[in-house]
Amino acid sequence: MKFLADENFDNTIVRGLLRRQPDIDIVRVQDVGLSGEDDPTVLEWAAQEDRILLTHDVATITRYAYERIAESKPMPGVIEVTTDAAIGKIIEDILILLSCSHDGELEGQIYYLPL
Repeated sequence: MKFLADENFDNTIVRGLLRRQPDIDIVRVQDVGLSGEDDPTVLEWAAQEDRILLTHDVATITRYAYERIAESKPMPGVIEVTTDAAIGKIIEDILILLSCSHDGELEGQIYYLPL
């Protein structure tokens, strides 16, 4: 399972995930040249790379993700994380999803964390 952290995703969570599981495959929007790009572009890149998007953007990403699904476009998954949740809890929940899910299982799904 591979992840893409949205531009404004809390880097403390990314660092915590890597600390707990160093082999996790996670890149940030900034690392792949997508800084400042709109949500549909980010979702398209995530789909091309088969990466699940980690985001705090509940306002717009969800709508664009559902549009991709309605148009039968690939959408490997989105994990929406509230900004007021405890960071340790979010890290633990992402690791649980990672360990309990098979590749492709989150396709077309949007999960809201904390669980």
